Amino acid sequence: MRAVVQRVSEGSVRVEGDVTGAIETGLMVLLGVGRGDTDKEARYLADKISGLRIFEDEAGKMNRSLEDVGGAMLVVSQFTLYGDCSKGRRPSFIDAAPPQEADELYTAFIEAVRFKGIPVETGRFQTHMQVSLTNDGPVTLIVESK
Repeated sequence: MRAVVQRVSEGSVRVEGDVTGAIETGLMVLLGVGRGDTDKEARYLADKISGLRIFEDEAGKMNRSLEDVGGAMLVVSQFTLYGDCSKGRRPSFIDAAPPQEADELYTAFIEAVRFKGIPVETGRFQTHMQVSLTNDGPVTLIVESK
């Protein structure tokens, strides 16, 4: 699994004009599922991302996690994170998991984060979405399970 993680002061997702998820302070997670990924990767990534110490403490150092600041997570599925642009001009998505598998692991990731007591908002799997956010910092990280 692969995720682009952004520390945000706000974020939202719209599908056909309707807001499907919105948060204030927290993390925007664009989540891609690759071929061969399992529940193990979903749990690992959920634990890793929710525990990242990327929020500032009283001294202004990145030393606090999402759990520490009481923030929320906005999770958006994004198979294009597995786009291979090494040949030609049109990306190949052969390394992305098939939709049914990807949906199951996307859901497993969300459930693992919620199990930790973190509020989670989401986009809608396999739909066209408009994603808005205010990146705080900016802080953007790429986190992978492999």
